[in-house]
Amino acid sequence: MSTTSPTSTASTASTGSAPARSRVAWVGLVVTLLLMAAAVLVPLLGGWDVASRRDDLDLPPLHGYWMPQLLGPGTIPALLIALLGWRFGPDLAQRLPWRRLLLASYAVGLGWLLALALVDGESGVSRVLGNPYEYLETARATNDVGQMLGEYVDRIPMDSPDNWVTHVAGHPPGALLFFIGLVRVGLGGDLAAGLVVTAIAASTALAVMVTLRVLGAEAHARTAAPFLVLTPAAVFMAVSADALFAAVAAWGLAALALAATSTSTSRGRMVAWSVVAGLLLGCCVMLSYGLPLLGVLALAVLLVARSWWPLPIAAVSALAVVLAFAVGGFAWWEAYPVLTDRYWDGIASDRPASYWMWGNLAALAFSAGPLLGAGLAVLLTSWRRTERTILLLAGAGFLTILLADVSQMSKSEVERIWLPFIPWMTLSLVLLPAGWRRWGLALQLVAALLLQHLLYTSW
Repeated sequence: MSTTSPTSTASTASTGSAPARSRVAWVGLVVTLLLMAAAVLVPLLGGWDVASRRDDLDLPPLHGYWMPQLLGPGTIPALLIALLGWRFGPDLAQRLPWRRLLLASYAVGLGWLLALALVDGESGVSRVLGNPYEYLETARATNDVGQMLGEYVDRIPMDSPDNWVTHVAGHPPGALLFFIGLVRVGLGGDLAAGLVVTAIAASTALAVMVTLRVLGAEAHARTAAPFLVLTPAAVFMAVSADALFAAVAAWGLAALALAATSTSTSRGRMVAWSVVAGLLLGCCVMLSYGLPLLGVLALAVLLVARSWWPLPIAAVSALAVVLAFAVGGFAWWEAYPVLTDRYWDGIASDRPASYWMWGNLAALAFSAGPLLGAGLAVLLTSWRRTERTILLLAGAGFLTILLADVSQMSKSEVERIWLPFIPWMTLSLVLLPAGWRRWGLALQLVAALLLQHLLYTSW
């Protein structure tokens, strides 16, 4: 068992010649754009009801509908951030001292999230969490947390008296407890809660960058920074609790990287970071039933670091979180089968797998941006020559998506559900030829602006 930290270089030349990579990237980009177009046009032109929503306005593969608006309160700020980020972002990411880069990344990322959301006005931040199917109304009505946990599983079934609303029923109680906490400290208003979620979500890119640097890949972190910060996924991050989950997950993996790279310098530091990682990743299990898939990314982090010492400590710490909930009245292993029954009793049974198995991937491309297809193509065709850190982390991100898709427990709405995995897949973009990065970033920015201004995305 090795306890040394891996090293990395700034060059991606090991992934093959630039012309070869460029040809492969073009294939990936074109295929992705065709997939996105097919996912929209096939149901529309073929009259195929794929039950994206429960109304006639849906525009699959996204959980939204067509509602163009040319100008909103956030339009000008979003355009300015996009233009300045495109012009100066890549250069500053290479030149700024590390701490200033993190600070700038957070400020720009937060501004990007808020500007896009505010294209719809104040409701762009407040409307989603204020929806009665979300968490806040239930959080405001919860006076006894112990009683809530004790009856949680019994209230999941669709035919249960006083059953939970959709999002509460569809998640473990960790998400509801977070919003109960906001209510208790006076941040339970629709707008206040939306701003808190957005502020936390904006830290996700930083966590991924920290993870790369800790694993000896600072050069890749700097190259990836503009794509992580100015991601099209920001359209969904500012208004979705899943963006909160993404941030907790990313910081849990960052803590695991810190633990794995501390084994040769300080055993106490390794243990401490392992406990932090386990607690954060254990919280993820209690936030979403799909987040145990983070285990794939956790193993990838340890493989990059070439150290397995943190694994048992982090695993025990994560298990402690799950068992603490069980002692409080909520047993994850009892709830999941009940949730599965409710899932298939609802709209999921009307969503055909023959569409959503590939429609989900198109929704992912809308959320992560079409350039993701180019990064994946280069990763798949040059994996033997790809720098190990990017290969394992980006590859693990793509693997989690495949597992989630095959499970059929994520049919539709994945543009937000898969937010915790999108930053890690975005790392594949550092494999693109240098000449692609400037216009590729422009493509991502334009995709985000069009998505926000042409569609009502529901999130």
